[in-house]
Amino acid sequence: MKQVNPSEVSGEIAAPASKSMMQRAVAAAILSRGTTEILNPSFCEDCEAALGIAKALGAKVRKENGGVLIESRGIVSSPPSRELDCGESGTCIRMFAPIAGLYEEELVLSGRGSLMSRPVGMVKDALLEIGARVGTAKGYAPIKVRGPINSAHFAIDCSETSQLLSGLLMALPLCEGDSSIEARNLKSSPYVDMTISLLGHFGVKVERDGEHFEIMGGQKYHPSSYTVEGDWSSASFLFVAGAVSGSVTVLGLDSGSLQGDKRILEVLGKAGAKVESSDGAVLVEKGALMGFEFDASDCPDLFPPLVALACNCSGKSVILGVRRLLGKESNRAAALVSEFGKLGAKIRVAGDAIEIEGGAKLSGGEVDSHSDHRIAMACAVAALNCSGSVRILNAECVSKSYPSFFEDLEKLAEGKGK
Repeated sequence: MKQVNPSEVSGEIAAPASKSMMQRAVAAAILSRGTTEILNPSFCEDCEAALGIAKALGAKVRKENGGVLIESRGIVSSPPSRELDCGESGTCIRMFAPIAGLYEEELVLSGRGSLMSRPVGMVKDALLEIGARVGTAKGYAPIKVRGPINSAHFAIDCSETSQLLSGLLMALPLCEGDSSIEARNLKSSPYVDMTISLLGHFGVKVERDGEHFEIMGGQKYHPSSYTVEGDWSSASFLFVAGAVSGSVTVLGLDSGSLQGDKRILEVLGKAGAKVESSDGAVLVEKGALMGFEFDASDCPDLFPPLVALACNCSGKSVILGVRRLLGKESNRAAALVSEFGKLGAKIRVAGDAIEIEGGAKLSGGEVDSHSDHRIAMACAVAALNCSGSVRILNAECVSKSYPSFFEDLEKLAEGKGK
């Protein structure tokens, strides 16, 4: 359990590295022949799972001088292990499943905790389309995949996640023939653009026209030096901390990033916080906060920090896109309503939206993270402006994406962020 006390915050914090881009970089390194250097890496639990998969598939992984070196022989005929442990990472199991289909031996993708209760039927359907033999445990992990996959022209439903599409875009360029994918009901579109951008860095080209993707076969990955950019998803919690309880500057963020979660700045400005950006540093300072409306369908990870923000805004706030929260580490919509309700928030789900009536100071109390890193961080940020302390059960789950979160928050509360 972690206790967070009401506090004013001030100072500077370096943004943690993007776990999404780190995981994609690890996958590209596995598919390259040679040594890839990853700079500014993330060693959160999800990224450690990706590095573990690299080792299982035969790559040599070394952590040196603050970076990671991955030496790979590409797709080998017989990888050292048939077991690919995805931890609790939904990105890993959905992205690496198509990559597993490049191997002729059967590989098993499994994990633990909440990952084992997240449906993977869409993964099985897509892999069957491209010739893999696939088995699941009644629609859940573990997933058994035997390749080799083939080029194909097909459609997939991306209303739940774009992570599977990213995996397909990474695997299909290594097939002999050309492929095309129609991504129906595509959500989290910025993450797909992030994948395409990273592929280009490793010498692989994918053409996108709206929801249609053309993938030329017979391409090769080229080992490279890749620097992981700062994570706007994690930074969003620090920004909200500044908006509700003082002033926070986050360093190391790319203003030209393709990450959809950089839209947090748009919402903060709309709500009345002071926002300034220059040279990779973003300042967010408390202001007279007013209710807002925002559609988070393409950036669902912003729901938790935005709920914390809304509780500190006068008037009603509406956050659209609740259907995107059902397949996360917890049922995030229900978890947000439950735990913020314990703190005295007036919050409810109304159709495809969460509605929050702000203005009254939250009371503090005891909440449960539901073993969801973003719920834990949202409750911690909300605690800064509560009338009493907030005790967060299972707070250690923040290690999934941002292991130093509580340490950084404490530095800001002491005015020592640097």
